[in-house]
Amino acid sequence: MLMYKQKKNQAGKGVGRNRLLISITVIGSAGPIRFVVNAEEVVASVMDTALKSYAREGRLPVLGSNINEFVLYCPIAGTEALSPVEAIGSFGVRNFMLCKKPQAVVEEVGDGKPVTVGITRKNSGSWKSWFNKSLNLKVSTH
Repeated sequence: MLMYKQKKNQAGKGVGRNRLLISITVIGSAGPIRFVVNAEEVVASVMDTALKSYAREGRLPVLGSNINEFVLYCPIAGTEALSPVEAIGSFGVRNFMLCKKPQAVVEEVGDGKPVTVGITRKNSGSWKSWFNKSLNLKVSTH
């Protein structure tokens, strides 16, 4: 009887909580970061956890911890960045890509007013170009 009550109490702790094992790939890093999150957790919180895990593991390249400099993509769901206020479980996928936001270049014209000229990237391209390049690799099967 005592064992039955313990098992019942342990089973009741997880009721109503959907937990997901997610995988976040950082462009330029050796491999994905994997951790468990609640399905109701917002994207911004997941990005913060991913950046902290990345730094704790000492991975390269060094990214920093400001989540406002990054966007989270779902390669299957489309090319738009995920909204930071949506629940991570609402997308129905478990694989994501974390990329730095493009930085705008601001120059001053002759009258002293700043003008946005364009967007630069410090790395060699976006995850989309990396993904397309990896699909174009041809492996011979001799």
